[in-house]
Amino acid sequence: QVQLVESGGGLAQPGGSLRLSCAASGNIISVNYMAWYRQAPDNKRDLVADFTTGGSPTYVPSAKGRFTISRDNANNTVYLQMNSLKHEDTAVYYCYVEATVSGGISRFYWGQGTQVTVSS
Repeated sequence: QVQLVESGGGLAQPGGSLRLSCAASGNIISVNYMAWYRQAPDNKRDLVADFTTGGSPTYVPSAKGRFTISRDNANNTVYLQMNSLKHEDTAVYYCYVEATVSGGISRFYWGQGTQVTVSS
């Protein structure tokens, strides 16, 4: 089993910055895919940024140029640096990870979510 622990959400002013972290732990053999999603009230959960192991990061248009996804492979941690925040970035942010665990089973896992509120 894999546990994902998120941190770093909170309140920021428009134009401000926040950095989200998501650490994966458990009987992990490899982490194959890491991503950040977000869900605003009354909206579906949407992809923000992602990348596969060895691949380049990809971003949705609204995040490109403002957000940066990065990872620490040694610690199975993914980050989302969010700059130039806007009101419309307000949402619950979730990390999403595909990991291979002992026994060779690969599954996707969701983090518990962290609230990001952009308000003056």
